[in-house]
Amino acid sequence: MSRSSIQTLTISGQDVVKNGSQNSSEDAKALLKPSTPSKKPPKPENSITIAVSSRVLFNMDKEQQIFEQQGMEEYIKYQVAHETEPFSPGPAFSFVKALEAVNTQLRDLYPESEELFDVVLITNNHAYVGLRLINTINHHQLFIERFCMTGGNSPIGYLKAYNTNLYLSSDPIKVREALEEGIAAATMFTPEKMTEVSETQLRVAFDGDAVLFSDESEQIYKAHGLDKFFEHEKAHENKPLDHGPLKGFLEVLGKLQKKFYAKGQRMDCPIRTYLVTARSAASSGARALKTLRSWGLEIDEALFLAGAPKGPILEKIRPHIFFDDQMFHVEGAAEMGTVACHVPYGIAQRVPERKGLNDKEVSSIK
Repeated sequence: MSRSSIQTLTISGQDVVKNGSQNSSEDAKALLKPSTPSKKPPKPENSITIAVSSRVLFNMDKEQQIFEQQGMEEYIKYQVAHETEPFSPGPAFSFVKALEAVNTQLRDLYPESEELFDVVLITNNHAYVGLRLINTINHHQLFIERFCMTGGNSPIGYLKAYNTNLYLSSDPIKVREALEEGIAAATMFTPEKMTEVSETQLRVAFDGDAVLFSDESEQIYKAHGLDKFFEHEKAHENKPLDHGPLKGFLEVLGKLQKKFYAKGQRMDCPIRTYLVTARSAASSGARALKTLRSWGLEIDEALFLAGAPKGPILEKIRPHIFFDDQMFHVEGAAEMGTVACHVPYGIAQRVPERKGLNDKEVSSIK
């Protein structure tokens, strides 16, 4: 498209690009809501950094299709031509809004503290596409000040520089790369119909083995069967499990929860955590709970399902996000409307599973 037909406007302190010349300011104002009032982002060393890819924060399916079928140049042209059209929310959107709601309450209780969630947009999009992302963030009144746009290169190398506590992407290859670097990460999927979630309480649900805990017990089950697994867990009941890839994220959630508890808000804390595990309470649940206790971590609710499907339970919990290492459980959760994330860690990843959802390992703009 011709750049001569584009003019730059400023709305709420942000540059906005609008095609054409007639009534540009009024049209742009109609399209874009005012940006979130300016707040100073916390220093990275003090914050809990959540890195999200553009394709999990927003719905970019149409744009991704153009990229895959027509290539980068046509993709960039399309994005520039639609700069003032905000993307619709993606699967991580409600999670990010819940993080911001927690921050609002933390700022009220601890005005000088920088111990807050800090959302960073991590994408291998070209910087030329960044304006549409900024316009969309302003439209939805999100508070996201930190961007990393790598122009087609993998953004994984920047995650440590941002002190990332959790990385969410729709690309399973990048997620595996992050996990290999010791960064908590998960592949996020989009349910066909997302369940409504709380706007005032952040709810996070975790599987146990190979998510919060290591996969050592799962290795026993895979190699020797269920009976040997039960025997092993009973014999090692008082030996804590080693940590899994998401333990650190549960730790930072617990640290923030204690700040609310200190202000007398244990019963109405805006953060709630759940353990949703296929373990049986009587035969293998004790070790899981004792492990959490040995780490000094609390979990608000523990649900031992003894192999029953997780989807119906998660439908009742209505978490903003659920982490599991097995695609069977991720798919079951998504079918019931839960935003579920796959953690590709441990022995279960070496056992063939059926492909599902949008688990396609293709090059993409994230």
